[in-house]
Amino acid sequence: MAKLTLNVNGKSQTLDLDPDTPLVWALRDHLGLTGTKYSCGISECGACTVLVDGVAERSCSMPVSDAVGARIITIEGLAGTDLHPLQQAWVEDEVGQCGYCQPGQLMTAAGLLNRNPNPSEEEIVAEMSGVLCRCGTYQRIKIAVAKVAKGGQ
Repeated sequence: MAKLTLNVNGKSQTLDLDPDTPLVWALRDHLGLTGTKYSCGISECGACTVLVDGVAERSCSMPVSDAVGARIITIEGLAGTDLHPLQQAWVEDEVGQCGYCQPGQLMTAAGLLNRNPNPSEEEIVAEMSGVLCRCGTYQRIKIAVAKVAKGGQ
C-alpha cells in the first residue's frame, strides 16, 4: 500500500492503495465516482474512459500510480454549473439509450475535441468506434460530436 495523491475533477485526493490498482477502482470504490463504468477490464469497450491531462484514457488498465501528478477528469467533472456542450448535444440529439456506455462515449468525444477541435466525419467515426455501444447509437453520437465541433452549441 502507498499514499497516492490524485487530482480528480479539480480536487486533490489522497488514497492509500496498492500502486497497481486500476484507476477505475480508485475512482469508483475509493472516491465514489461511479459514473466511470467498469465493463470489460481489458481496455476494449471504452466504458471506463476518463480524461488524463486532457487525453481520453481507459481507466480499467491504467495503474493508479500512473495517474499521480496528472489532471484526471471523470464524467462527474466534465461540466461546470451548466451542461458541457457535448452533454447538451447528447440531450438534444437523443443519443442515450440504455446509458451504460455514455460516460465513456462523452469522455472519448471530449478527448477527441481537445486534440482536434474540428475533426472530419471520418475522424469522428474512427475515434468513437472504439467505444462499444450495445444499443447502436453510433449515428446519433457522430451527429452530436460533429455539432459541437462545428460550434453548434
